[in-house]
Amino acid sequence: MGFVLLSMENPQNSLEWMVFLAKKYMNMFLEGTWLTLYIAVIGTLLGFVVGYAVGIIQDMKVSKEDNVLKKLLLRVLKAAAAVYVEVFRDTPMIVQAMIIYYGLRQAGFNMTPVFAGVFVTVLNTGAYMAETVRGGIGSIDLGQREGAWALGMSPMKTMVYIVLPQAFQNIIPEMANTFLTNLKMTSVLNVIAVQELFMAAKTAGGNFYKYFESYLVIAVIYFVLCFVFNRLFIFMEKRLKGKTDYALAVEYMDNQ
Repeated sequence: MGFVLLSMENPQNSLEWMVFLAKKYMNMFLEGTWLTLYIAVIGTLLGFVVGYAVGIIQDMKVSKEDNVLKKLLLRVLKAAAAVYVEVFRDTPMIVQAMIIYYGLRQAGFNMTPVFAGVFVTVLNTGAYMAETVRGGIGSIDLGQREGAWALGMSPMKTMVYIVLPQAFQNIIPEMANTFLTNLKMTSVLNVIAVQELFMAAKTAGGNFYKYFESYLVIAVIYFVLCFVFNRLFIFMEKRLKGKTDYALAVEYMDNQ
């Protein structure tokens, strides 16, 4: 027992250094994990809202029967949505973080690094989800919309009650993938001084010049987080799909 305690106080190999760093800087790693989850969850949820709004705008059609004002408004909104999606899909998140944080501060808008990190995550997620939502809406058979219109439902009600619920189910895998990506991409926010998990590992590793072992610690943490959330999303997807034994029910009714 004495030898083990001495070994932990004087680590000799990478595994012992991992244990040593994890124990010594446990609070720092826990705080970094919490902040990583906070930014990923809030940023992703708000990003989904932005993505849905932009995706709906991109799917809207300009009709010949619309008045001039409505046509102009729709064209402006669709152009703005297209520019927004292209800019944030075609630039790295780390560059976006630098520009938004330091650019807005230079313009006089003071914000904390955490707020900037959430803001960047929202905008980045919204841009990617907009294309996913647009594709999900396009996957729904047009006949369902036409049927709803024939029953007297407005285009907006048709979108909200008929199209979006089905599109949501179709894009759950991509939503899960986006969240897991955001969970890992929060690591780039250390460039604007966000004290997330990567920054915690960088600080802990720098104190003993054991960066390899410190990054291995957070690699384990990232893996556990992503593994758990991935299983949760798979469970949610199966629950939303409902039962798959309808054929058995039909056979049962035929036998009665």
